[in-house]
Amino acid sequence: MDVPYLGLIYLVILVIALIDIIKTDDAAVRGLPKFAWVILVVMLPLVGALVWLAVGRPAADERPRRQHSGAASEFPEYDHPGRYVPRDPEADREFLQQLRDRAEQQRQTAREQQQRAADRTDDGDQPPATS
Repeated sequence: MDVPYLGLIYLVILVIALIDIIKTDDAAVRGLPKFAWVILVVMLPLVGALVWLAVGRPAADERPRRQHSGAASEFPEYDHPGRYVPRDPEADREFLQQLRDRAEQQRQTAREQQQRAADRTDDGDQPPATS
């Protein structure tokens, strides 16, 4: 039985497994270190990829996720379903506040630059005073 796209399927499984290994956090990898998983998948592509998907990949319940609640949070722009839950919520709150403050500072700077540019344009439209 000849399957015309078997090589392509084989390659896709290999690439998906390698990308998944690389993107997975070191602490979440099960069984072997990440480097060993990469070597296994490269040396035994199909077997290594299937073993990674079955054994090495972190289980879905091992990844802490924020459950979407209907109530508005302190930072609604960062609150979306599936968002990673920080280990230290207070540090996360401080970090998000710093982001918000920095964004506001950048908006204020942009408004000032636009105002200065508008003032220069207005000054350039008037003819020079003659004495």
